[in-house]
Amino acid sequence: MYKIPGHHHISMITKSAQATNHFYRDVLGLRRVKKTVNQDSPSMYHLFYGDLTGSAGTELSFFEMTNAGKTVRGTNAITQIGLLVPSLESLTYWKKRFEQLDVEHGDITTYAGRAALPFEDTEGLRMILLNNNGEAIPEFWSPWEDSVVEQEHRILGMGTTEITVRYLERTAKMLQEMFCYVEVAHSEKEAIYQSVAGQAFGEIVLKQLEGPSEKPGRGSIHHLAIRVKNEEELRYWDGVVKERGFDSSGVIDRFYFQSLYFRDSNGILFEIATDGPGFTVDSAVKDLGKELDLPPFLESKRAEIEAKLQPID
Repeated sequence: MYKIPGHHHISMITKSAQATNHFYRDVLGLRRVKKTVNQDSPSMYHLFYGDLTGSAGTELSFFEMTNAGKTVRGTNAITQIGLLVPSLESLTYWKKRFEQLDVEHGDITTYAGRAALPFEDTEGLRMILLNNNGEAIPEFWSPWEDSVVEQEHRILGMGTTEITVRYLERTAKMLQEMFCYVEVAHSEKEAIYQSVAGQAFGEIVLKQLEGPSEKPGRGSIHHLAIRVKNEEELRYWDGVVKERGFDSSGVIDRFYFQSLYFRDSNGILFEIATDGPGFTVDSAVKDLGKELDLPPFLESKRAEIEAKLQPID
């Protein structure tokens, strides 16, 4: 039986690639590790930010949709991204940094049993910094030494992801029975599940909320991707997804990884993605994120694609 070793990446909608680039690189101190396009709609940017190489579990990705309207918040949506920082002192550092840079943020609080600092990006995307408190992180996560953030307070990678649903037990059942997530807390309208015991880098908080579904727009979360090691494991999970009665996209070669997509019974879009080959498959580590990289099947259309994209720093 295979198990899910944590989050892989999470993907959002942005109206402005330029503004997103500034916030995640110059405010949060993440590295832009890949500047590419949406492979299903190559007229839009697809930007990835993370650690030195964009390791699985550190990747925040953005589709630029220049006509994106305002998100109307509601249920049946992925509603918050947790990002791990090294210590409680790091939260104090980030609170001061957010104050200096005029970033929308709250006070230091507690979330999913950890000291935490909620904040939003310029498009209202809800995030929360979580104290990792010196706990283990995946050994392949590698810090980016050119980050504008001081070394001892840099964001490590993805932590607890929050999903809000109309019918909590439906998504809970899927996580537990399909993917062997373990329930570690449960109240009337909230539960916490972990793919790796005791670790936030594979943790999901489910919240129950009645009412209309979220209307996605700028600053909304498109999907959550969870990790598998290789294609063999991915094909195993493809079989499990189909056996459970969910519609699977089947295995898709995304060049930087292979993956599949499915929606659970609350309509939440999940991706299952392989760790490799990774973003260095077509770029040296020192050059990651600098130029527009295209998968081989789009290379012949480079001139046409570039003509439709606005340059970004």
